[in-house]
Amino acid sequence: MTESAPQTARVTRGTGAAFAYVTTLFFAWGFATSLIDPLMAATRRVFDLSYTEATLAASAWFIAYAIVSVPAAAVLSRLGYSRAIIAALATMVGGCLIVPVATILDWYPGVLLALFVIASGVTLLQVAANPLVAALGTPKGSHARLNFSQFFNSLGTTLGPYLGSTVLLTGGVFAAGAVITETTRAESLRSIDFAFVAMGGFFALIAFFIFTARKKINAAAAGSTVEVSSPLKAFSSKWALFGAAAIFLYVGSEVTIGALLTNFLHSPNILDIPLEQAGKMVSYYWGGAMVGRLIGSILLTRINPGALLAMCTLIAGGLCLAVTQMDGVTAAYAAIAIGLFNSIMFPTIFTLTLERSSAAASATSGLLCTAIVGGAVLPWMAGMVADASTTLNPVFYVPLAGYALLTIFAVSCARTPASRADVVAAPGSH
Repeated sequence: MTESAPQTARVTRGTGAAFAYVTTLFFAWGFATSLIDPLMAATRRVFDLSYTEATLAASAWFIAYAIVSVPAAAVLSRLGYSRAIIAALATMVGGCLIVPVATILDWYPGVLLALFVIASGVTLLQVAANPLVAALGTPKGSHARLNFSQFFNSLGTTLGPYLGSTVLLTGGVFAAGAVITETTRAESLRSIDFAFVAMGGFFALIAFFIFTARKKINAAAAGSTVEVSSPLKAFSSKWALFGAAAIFLYVGSEVTIGALLTNFLHSPNILDIPLEQAGKMVSYYWGGAMVGRLIGSILLTRINPGALLAMCTLIAGGLCLAVTQMDGVTAAYAAIAIGLFNSIMFPTIFTLTLERSSAAASATSGLLCTAIVGGAVLPWMAGMVADASTTLNPVFYVPLAGYALLTIFAVSCARTPASRADVVAAPGSH
């Protein structure tokens, strides 16, 4: 007894350290994903893009979920957790290093390629990190560990726009009274380089820590298995398809607002503030989602999930409608407040679908993760609306339509009892 106690303590400490390293992954991909928001505002001015062209940054990022999700599961199955995570981080570092090459060549498609490569690494991270968190400790505490890690993901999405705007939307062509010249463009392009090289260094540092903890991670995950199941197998279930459509609309609506919010707040008819300040305010949008997740976790224990989801989609849609009809501070804060009601949507849609799908949980989960590609489609549609409008207010009709359709899904879930109670979901963040 006296000999096993120290050994148990060492294992607990080792697992705790491994969990801490893995939790940094959630922060890393949250930060990287939300950096798209100020990046779109930066590239639009530096490369002289239309809104439709600028929103291709979001498309390049989120299309990776549709293309890479299934291959990522196969890679994880072959390499195991620690090596797959290191491979994912190496891919992300490589993507970050493509950015300076693209800016030196003054080639916007190169930036889009870099974003796709980074997002491919992020997709593999998500495929590996969520089940790994469940494995790093007792089964009873898996939900608490995942929620704790998801909090750091939300922290990353909150800090990303603020820090990104500080680097990407200052100096050069964004300086007060600046004229776009080769000199000012070069300065802004170097700011983009700095942001991504610094982020690449951060990913490399995390990869080093994961490498040092690889034995602890592999030992903790030794009893878990990785199941590879094609999302196509979920097409036999109407609820799986319904849920995939809901995920598509939700992610597309959320990303559309976040992607264009910097330029919206900067608009003369809204707040008429510098782009840097507008970009920093986007943190409030993502911060609202972080706070909402904490509140939602409590409410979901007391309110029917379908009913609560319907309440959130109705309010979010109402706020979008208000933004389309108003200007000034009221429209600005109505747009920002949508983030609070977005908060519970992704995990709630995920679990409601898994509980009702007649397909295998792994296949349904794969289809739902693939549907995150909505973040590539709806922002592009909103960009076309923006280019055809004199203000950015009409852009909010796109997420308004998304939330209206999501309300139908939520009401249907509230009126349809779950067909399976044996599924414990661990959805990732987008």
